[in-house]
Amino acid sequence: MSIFGTLWDKLTGHADLVEAMKPATTRPDSGPGSAAAAAPAPAAQQVDVEAIMTALETKSGHKSNWRESIVDMMSLLGMKNDLATRKALAQELGYTGDMNDSAPMNIWLHKQVMQKMAANGGKVPASLMD
Repeated sequence: MSIFGTLWDKLTGHADLVEAMKPATTRPDSGPGSAAAAAPAPAAQQVDVEAIMTALETKSGHKSNWRESIVDMMSLLGMKNDLATRKALAQELGYTGDMNDSAPMNIWLHKQVMQKMAANGGKVPASLMD
């Protein structure tokens, strides 16, 4: 599986965390005998990238710069985020710059990953794709 594929699978695998992190009183299935529990599952919804990543950050118990840092994003998703892995991801996504200059590569990677998530059905704020 591709590195981006792994990243996407890890992100979508945490989609239920967003609902679980909401206070019980705001969840639709929180009431006794709730009809929501018996209702059929809704059609596939867009994956809310920001909500999932924010929930993962909250769950981790530490502040993360995932909105700007590919390293932090990969870390929150439980992925290996060393330079070799990031270089492989950059190559996979078509980076043409100098892979030995990691700062511009990391900035490019973050934007590309956000754009690719949006292209795969992710709900990504425009501010994270600029």
